[in-house]
Amino acid sequence: MKTLPPYAELLGLSTRRGDDGELLWVMPFREEVVGRPGYLHGGAIAGLLEFAALGTLYEALGEEEVSVKPINVTVDFMRGGVEHDTFAAATITRLGKRIANVESFAWQKDRGKLIATARMNLMLRRGG
Repeated sequence: MKTLPPYAELLGLSTRRGDDGELLWVMPFREEVVGRPGYLHGGAIAGLLEFAALGTLYEALGEEEVSVKPINVTVDFMRGGVEHDTFAAATITRLGKRIANVESFAWQKDRGKLIATARMNLMLRRGG
């Protein structure tokens, strides 16, 4: 993803590389992502997880022309996101000719204490 869509801009998303070269997505805590006072909105967390999954998938696909369509998305919320930056990364568990399965994970201060996870199953149409 070279240019981020408007929703990513609304969330304030940016990317960077972890120490191991892993693609990390960062969502700063700000008014636009607040749900109830002092906590992140669940939709903002889900959006971050979706961008992490799709960004990781597009990176793995490289320059190949592929149309990607979500089949389903499942998000599990483990704890409320609070007033800190939120990070997300994703792992591709299957990358076939027509289907991709990706898991993404969100955390704040401690990567070992996830605030949410998501699993996406995506249909791939190669060649456009």
